[in-house]
Amino acid sequence: MEDRLEKDLLGEKKIQNSAYFGINTQRAMENFNLGGKIVNLNLIREIALIKKAAAIVNRDLKEMTADKADAIIRASEEVIEGRFDDQFSLSAFQGGAGTSTNMNVNEVIANRAIEILGGKKGQYTLVHPLNDVNMSQSTNDVYPTALRIAAIRQIRKLSNCLADLQEELQIKENEFSNMIKLGRTQLMDALPMMAGQGFGAYAKAIARDRWRIYKVEERLREMNIGGTAIGTGLNARNKFIYEMTDVLQNLTGLGLARSDYPMDITQNCDVFVEVSGLLKALAVNLMKISNDLRLLNSGPRGGIGEVILPEVQAGSTIMPGKVNPVIAEMVGQVSMRVISNDTAITLASGSGQLELNAFTPLIAECLLESLELLERSVTIFKGKCIKNIKINEEKCRDNLESSTALVTALVHYIGYDRAAQLAKKALRENKTIRKVLLEEKVLTEEKIDEIMNPYQLTKPGIPGR
Repeated sequence: MEDRLEKDLLGEKKIQNSAYFGINTQRAMENFNLGGKIVNLNLIREIALIKKAAAIVNRDLKEMTADKADAIIRASEEVIEGRFDDQFSLSAFQGGAGTSTNMNVNEVIANRAIEILGGKKGQYTLVHPLNDVNMSQSTNDVYPTALRIAAIRQIRKLSNCLADLQEELQIKENEFSNMIKLGRTQLMDALPMMAGQGFGAYAKAIARDRWRIYKVEERLREMNIGGTAIGTGLNARNKFIYEMTDVLQNLTGLGLARSDYPMDITQNCDVFVEVSGLLKALAVNLMKISNDLRLLNSGPRGGIGEVILPEVQAGSTIMPGKVNPVIAEMVGQVSMRVISNDTAITLASGSGQLELNAFTPLIAECLLESLELLERSVTIFKGKCIKNIKINEEKCRDNLESSTALVTALVHYIGYDRAAQLAKKALRENKTIRKVLLEEKVLTEEKIDEIMNPYQLTKPGIPGR
């Protein structure tokens, strides 16, 4: 199949005739030949959705003939369905504030629409990527609007996953509600607690994350579509702006709204920083929980060994029988990536200048990656780790009884100083607190049992009263 020749303001280029993209995409592929990450396909699909909406509106406003608009609409739908995913291979890291990505979508839709109308790729007199597919639009209003829609969809998925994780943690809270164990502060023996209480604390943290992330969708609903290049709306009719909002609401089913000041949305990216900050907060909680579980699972003989994580794969190529907490480790690494992405989003958002932020592609890549990684990792964490966690009750009892944690319960009866002396003796002579109390005849055995009732030790109040 022969190549076709396309022209732009810089000259001519040969394009493979099998390609649906055109000269602008070809130049971008050569200019940003970084390898690795390509533009997120969810972003591509939302840009195509905007092209579909624009064709509908321009047809209704008589700015475009019905046959041409219908061809663009059908081509856009095919892009949204993923039929042309192989035509979108631009690097996620590109100059131009996303212009290359917008042009990539424009060219693929235009060439597919040309085919639908019976023409051949590159026959832009039938459907032009800019004059027709991009009519009344600019990269600078299309790209941020598409990113906001893509982020909202992913936020909803993540919020649902967090609800499931919270529920699973609450199930474990109830399941382990009668299993007493040693609590620790600064990795040192502290006070007794129920194993379920620890999972209840995790559930509360995830509940906060779920609510914050669910609510932040509201920040993303404002669109600058119709604002064109800098938010003034040049080359877009007022009717186009209002109808685009209505059509996008209908197509997405989302509560999208037209910004009352599009220039703000065009140049300021602080909303993405806010969203990313909440994802970072979630990542911090996930890292804390996963690190706790790894520590409590450590061993099985040489560590704490109070929590038993599900065994999902062999852990060593040289040590037979070794099994590692790989799901928790994966969650920790995802958390670190999300925190790193937040730093990149912060720097990129603050680097915008005047009426546009040229670093929006980095913001888009990092934000969508964080959302997708969190959704998938939370789902895996819940299903392959939290759901099948067990508690080693014997190990919990042994660790608690051999510690000095129980001595705190005696402070109201014998005072802090005397309790500290007994703790020192127990450690020095490698005895339990109970045994030292009986040897010293500090309290009767009945009173000791009353004070050290596990159900009193793990609740507010003074034990034994």
